[in-house]
Amino acid sequence: MHLLNLGILAHVDAGKTSLTERLLHTAGVIDEIGSVDAGNTQTDSLALERQRGITIKSAVVSFALDDVTVNLIDTPGHPDFIAEVERVLGVLDGAVLVVSAVEGVQPQTRVLMRTLQRLRIPTLVFVNKIDRRGAGYDAVLRAISERLTAAAVPMGTTTALGTRDARFLPGLGPSALDVLADLDDDLLTAYVEDTVSGDRLHAALADRTRQALVHPVYFGSAVTGAGVDALIGGIRELLPAADGDPDGPVSGTVFKVERGPAGEKVAYARMFSGTLRTRDRIRFGATGESGGAGESSDARALGDPRALGDTRAEGRITAISVFDQGSDVRDDLVAAGRIAKLRGLTDIRIGDAIGEPRKTHGHFFAPPTLETVVVPGGDADRRALHRALTRLAEQDPLIDLRHDEVRQEIFVSLYGEVQKEVIQATLADEFGLDVTFRETTPLCVERPVGSGAAVEFNKKDGNPFLATIGLRVDPAPVGSGVAFRLEVELGSMPYAFFKAVEDTVRETLGQGLHGWQIPDCAVTMTHSGYSPRQSHAHQGFDKSMSSTGYDFRGLTPLVLTEALRRAGTRVHEPMNRFRVEAPTDTLSALLPVLTRARAVPQSTQTRGPSCLLEGTVPAAHVHELEQQLPGLTRGEGELESAFDHYAPAPRGTVPERRRTDLNPLNRKEYLLNLTRRTGS
Repeated sequence: MHLLNLGILAHVDAGKTSLTERLLHTAGVIDEIGSVDAGNTQTDSLALERQRGITIKSAVVSFALDDVTVNLIDTPGHPDFIAEVERVLGVLDGAVLVVSAVEGVQPQTRVLMRTLQRLRIPTLVFVNKIDRRGAGYDAVLRAISERLTAAAVPMGTTTALGTRDARFLPGLGPSALDVLADLDDDLLTAYVEDTVSGDRLHAALADRTRQALVHPVYFGSAVTGAGVDALIGGIRELLPAADGDPDGPVSGTVFKVERGPAGEKVAYARMFSGTLRTRDRIRFGATGESGGAGESSDARALGDPRALGDTRAEGRITAISVFDQGSDVRDDLVAAGRIAKLRGLTDIRIGDAIGEPRKTHGHFFAPPTLETVVVPGGDADRRALHRALTRLAEQDPLIDLRHDEVRQEIFVSLYGEVQKEVIQATLADEFGLDVTFRETTPLCVERPVGSGAAVEFNKKDGNPFLATIGLRVDPAPVGSGVAFRLEVELGSMPYAFFKAVEDTVRETLGQGLHGWQIPDCAVTMTHSGYSPRQSHAHQGFDKSMSSTGYDFRGLTPLVLTEALRRAGTRVHEPMNRFRVEAPTDTLSALLPVLTRARAVPQSTQTRGPSCLLEGTVPAAHVHELEQQLPGLTRGEGELESAFDHYAPAPRGTVPERRRTDLNPLNRKEYLLNLTRRTGS
């Protein structure tokens, strides 16, 4: 018996969770098929998921298909929860991409397939809802070939399409041989010689599917069960088994973290190598590689682990649960290839490597490009709200909680408006907190326009800190990060003071002159100096005459902000690449709306009665376009949008946000806030 970690992915409402229910029923895990509408499905266990009829959090359930044990991971379909999908992709051996036979290929379907192909994850396509009125076969196959993959292999035909009697008739047609022959010279020769047997064709199909070079396409209905047996056969015969050496070094990845009944952390981890046992003490965390952008070469030379990005911790496994026949059961160990729930690791976070780190692909999808302020209700406890949001951020790191201490405002990052509604409902249901939100705004960045330098000398010109700091800010290429460099001798003062400056530089750059993060720049320390440790006879250390880390942490924002002012910064807003397909006769109504949204069409194609527009649009206007498109196009328009890049924002088009604690407007205000924070 071999193991397969399988993901079910789809655009929202394509029937992904219903297919999961059907698979569990067919495998004998559940006696009765749950309904998304009734809110009684196996994998949508959250109350909010049952109420809204959508998947919000990934869920794992295990079942057996003859000699294959499947760990099935049901993922969200709504684009607002794409971060949850991202975390799952790195632990999959194979996937089933669900497409609706009625709606066809939808925007999220294309995003998911592009990512599956980029990661080379073997994928089967299941076209669901063939029993629904309006279901198509030829048109859907054509759309899959044109918009998802040219290597689509139909695994059969359908009858009674669009009725409750719709059926899927398995069988490879001539098109399968055409697709496979293009990838295999020997098969092409046999094809020309007319000597291709059915067994050879099936073997070639399995081989190329496991290499993620072809994508078998099944049709069926999760509701009636049509075509599901054929899909199960494909899962069992065409997708690869989980690999990994159970005797090798321990290596795994955490893709989900939740809280148990007592508030303890429970980590979902996929093991890629080795065997993990209860009471084992292991290292875990995120590990950076030396020499990366933004690292101090001097710090690396000193061997400082924090400069190397090593944030790993240690912990002891207190309990292990593995998945078996629809539930999780306690076990003493988990071996390579399996998925388990681990308890006892109090500092564990999503994305952490367990044991030996693996090479990762980084982020598969763009980060959130929107944010909002969470406003507590009249009698809500702000500290309780912050604790609750921190708990949510543990489960979804891309929420990216940000607290403005001066204005006492809490910001969260978002993918869209539905995510805002889910956060609001979760805070009410799970934490008893009533909140509202301010208007959603784009999550912008700032970039230096030129170079600027500033310096403050110890005991001169009213400098209240016992420190000399000079900093120069220079622009840096997009994506290069923040680089901190030294133009002073490393031995000119204790290393702890250099580290205090570097850490504070990175913290301060979280808020630029206009209040937005500065993600890419080079900061060079040009001057340094300190007051050596002083003490009086028969007395202890006199900190009023001696430099401490406080002095360097306090002075750095003043100097860096002045250097930024001299360099100048420009706000850049997130831009999405969009693709709109709509009836040609609606173009005259559509174009003015795109213009008002500051969209820039870059290409227009006419395809019979339809037209295709592609271009860029500010991320802040995507939601309003989504709302207006159905009315402008008689409900026939389709918008696909994804983050593409940051571009300079026209003045007055995006809000500014100032923080006076790390972005001082003047020395007096800054010192006052600093004193309040430190109690000095």
